[in-house]
Amino acid sequence: MNKRLIGALSLLLGLSSSIYAQKVDFTEYDLDNGLHVILHKDNAAPVVTVSVMYHVGSKNEQTNRTGFAHFFEHLLFEGSDNIKRGEFMKIVSKAGGQNNANTTQDRTYYYEVLPSNELETGLWLESERMLHPVINEIGVKTQNEVVKEEKRLRIDNQPYGRFAEEVFVRLFNKHPYHWQTIGSMADLDAAKLEEFKAFFKKFYVPNNACLVIAGDIDVDKTKSLIKAYFGPVQKGPDVVQPSIEEAPITQAIVDSVYDANIQIPAIITAYRVPGMKSRDSYVLNMISTILSNGGSSRLYKKMVDEKKNAIQVGAFPYTLEDYGAYITYALPNNNASLNDLLKDIDEEIAKMQNELISENDYQKLQNIMENNFVNANKGVEGIANNLADAYTFHKNTNLINTELSVYRSITREEIRDVAKKYLSPNQRVLLYYLPKSNQ
Repeated sequence: MNKRLIGALSLLLGLSSSIYAQKVDFTEYDLDNGLHVILHKDNAAPVVTVSVMYHVGSKNEQTNRTGFAHFFEHLLFEGSDNIKRGEFMKIVSKAGGQNNANTTQDRTYYYEVLPSNELETGLWLESERMLHPVINEIGVKTQNEVVKEEKRLRIDNQPYGRFAEEVFVRLFNKHPYHWQTIGSMADLDAAKLEEFKAFFKKFYVPNNACLVIAGDIDVDKTKSLIKAYFGPVQKGPDVVQPSIEEAPITQAIVDSVYDANIQIPAIITAYRVPGMKSRDSYVLNMISTILSNGGSSRLYKKMVDEKKNAIQVGAFPYTLEDYGAYITYALPNNNASLNDLLKDIDEEIAKMQNELISENDYQKLQNIMENNFVNANKGVEGIANNLADAYTFHKNTNLINTELSVYRSITREEIRDVAKKYLSPNQRVLLYYLPKSNQ
């Protein structure tokens, strides 16, 4: 196949992605109590997503009371003044829907996906959660055991389960990103009921939340329902997000970690990088795509396919609101040394820092970014989450439509310069992640 035909096919792929990157229409407004509301109408299927994002995560916790935000992800399913304990999920299930929640360092997100004729059920449930949840000793003790079991399953007994904890505790000294969202079980055990109530009163207020309704809705009717269910919720004090700066890393932080749950060691590097609102964060995402997205990526081809010294290798940005972590990792094959794996990764990063990627690689990269953008906005559930993210972190809900233009505007020179700016060996944490038997 000649180069001219390959170029034409690449252009066609790019155009086809753009065709399906349809604009997401939405309406947004604030209630008198400060609750930000975003409505997206999509009548393609009789389904609706009701979601609430609270701008509270583990970074809003005190150093001796970690894990509160994640704990509330569980606790606020306990019930309310009008919902009996244990009935929340049953109500959703009986309505033919499903629900879930998740917490990060920066926010907590609750959502229900329901048949569109059950919209009012979803609004009632989320307003109950916000207005008057039951926070008592029974619920606290119950959910404390749930969180402990989650920690045992997902972290303590999971191979490589502590890698993020070990990275972040070294990458951040002052910032609350120093600890993980699941927090300390000792902190949760020591907390009094009044402390949990105070945490709820401070952060789970309408003026610190974003309500997104996406799907098969009548906009005017939905507005009336929202006013009826959420209008009575009292506005809380303004929430001030922490603003903590870390000193730059100027010398590599090298350490070893021992894990009884693994048999194969790993080499891990982590660089502290800007948060999600920085343009450089988008560039770093593109760099990780070049290095480790798929079988044709540079690290995979070199280390897994050609040299066969790694069974797994990757590079990815762990993007958060205030800062991020750019992480690389590799697991050895055929007893390859961890230092040789590190050398191979560093060589590929050095190429990114000193050479422009080719025009063909650049076009391929743009096509991947467009495809990712289109896939992120498939389905009303994904759209609801993206709308909430855009408002909560950027105060620009229309970013859901314009974010792709940021990727399109990034040049090959920027990719080179950002790699050089942030991914130097003297700016990182370097971890040898080893089986405990090697200690």
